[in-house]
Amino acid sequence: METGTARTAPWTTPVPVSNRFHHLKIILASLLIAGLSWGHPRWGMAADVLDLRLDGLHIPIDLAELESWSLAPHRPVTEDHDLGVWFTLLERGSRSDLVDLLRAPLLRNQSLGRQLLDTWTGGQMLGAVGDLLTAPDGTSTTPLLQSTLLDLLKRHQEVSAIELLRALPLPTVSLRIDGLMQLAERWRHQLQTQQRAAARLEVLDLPVRRSRPLAFTDQPVPWQPSAHTLTVPHRREPLPFLIWSASNFTAKSSSHPWVLLLPGLGGDAAQLGWLAAELANQGWNAVALQHPGSDAIALKAALDGHRPPPGADTLAVRLADVESILSAQRRGEIPILGNGVVLMGHSLGGLTALLAAGLNPEPGLARRCSKGHDRLPITNPSRLLQCELPSVGLPQASSPPPDLQGLVLFSGFGSLLWPQRGLTPLNVPVLIQGGTLDLVTPPLQEQLDLFLPMADSRSRLVLVDGGSHFSPVRMTTREEAVFSLGEDLVGSDPAMVQRLLLRITTEFLYGLSQPLPLVAQERQQEKVRAYVLDQAAAQRWGNDLKP
Repeated sequence: METGTARTAPWTTPVPVSNRFHHLKIILASLLIAGLSWGHPRWGMAADVLDLRLDGLHIPIDLAELESWSLAPHRPVTEDHDLGVWFTLLERGSRSDLVDLLRAPLLRNQSLGRQLLDTWTGGQMLGAVGDLLTAPDGTSTTPLLQSTLLDLLKRHQEVSAIELLRALPLPTVSLRIDGLMQLAERWRHQLQTQQRAAARLEVLDLPVRRSRPLAFTDQPVPWQPSAHTLTVPHRREPLPFLIWSASNFTAKSSSHPWVLLLPGLGGDAAQLGWLAAELANQGWNAVALQHPGSDAIALKAALDGHRPPPGADTLAVRLADVESILSAQRRGEIPILGNGVVLMGHSLGGLTALLAAGLNPEPGLARRCSKGHDRLPITNPSRLLQCELPSVGLPQASSPPPDLQGLVLFSGFGSLLWPQRGLTPLNVPVLIQGGTLDLVTPPLQEQLDLFLPMADSRSRLVLVDGGSHFSPVRMTTREEAVFSLGEDLVGSDPAMVQRLLLRITTEFLYGLSQPLPLVAQERQQEKVRAYVLDQAAAQRWGNDLKP
């Protein structure tokens, strides 16, 4: 089995591609912690045996003995013992991780996992677990998992994996190791593909351009954003937003368009404030929109177990928020001026921007999701959100804003929404920016195919070497909810990536009113590099990656 390490920027953690048991361990942990964390058993029965199945081989594990071992893992286990047979398949590090997996609370009475039990996404993930953790006859345990979890939570404040396994109302529970191995292989393949994609960027023979970062204003400055609200018919409370006015930074009048920034799911206006302030410093008036109900406050409440997590059901109200702000600005109700508007969005904010720009999803989304059904898309979680849309109602885009000048998408996605035409119907230039380490909206699946059919020759695809899904997001406090996702997803030091994104974004904005757009290039700044691709370069990159 091959081993390797993803090529990364200096501050990022390499992504390992290790042996199959390493990935089996990761997938097993992901399933039991993420999946099982999301319901009326026949008490008087309980699972006594965990039957591990692989290629016709059955390894019965006494669950009482497994629980006893998890409480005293240093106790020696002989090879003629049931556990001993299994342990011959596990390396020492995997055994240690298994102890943590079995003993750690995977679900609490008040937790995000508890809230996920009643959501569409949670149902999909729980279904994936039930397909692998089956009854002896091979039928899914999904209904039993859900009822058992709910019953346990009535009697306990928290539930561990071993407690859940032992409480299932079946004498024997079978774990399909082959299914786990398939998941592990898919994960390994995705990591290797992204590594190969990053390596192929290096050989595109693009001209190299080095630049210095723009002077940041992120130190304390006297120009703080002004807070505003707007009364809208689709919300009970006024809609909040922040304004960074270019006039506070420079006395020069500007003919630039104004910029509307849209945060991603679980994000808020302040997290994109660094970008809004820098754009205002360069002459663009900027507004950062807050989306109550799917912002950082809502995500924090979900993580604390106080409400269901926000999801695709929030997209329609987000779109209404954008349309209300744009209409209010045109009526003069918002004190900000510009020669047209540019929509900028991160992740779900980018998807909102596409709909607000008048791009309707192609028909047949439910069919596409059913055809390529994957209840646990570990290599592309954005597809879970896309496939949730048919169940919550697919929002239809309205007419594009008459003064729309362009779009900027950070970690954009929509491969299932626009699989054939991509962003072709848009009649404005689009800047799509992604990262080679983004495993939430992977560039190959979610950005390249959207970009290739673009009609406007000024559009560009930018790939930051070592950039993650959350590189564009800046936290204002360590207590913000997104930190609960883990440093590997947030990025350990995104500041340099943000400075490079700012430089490229401002050059793209200048190109909206000038005859010379961004040229295809390899951009180097500080210790970061990015690849700016036009359609020809993006096509060469895509062709290089075909089997």
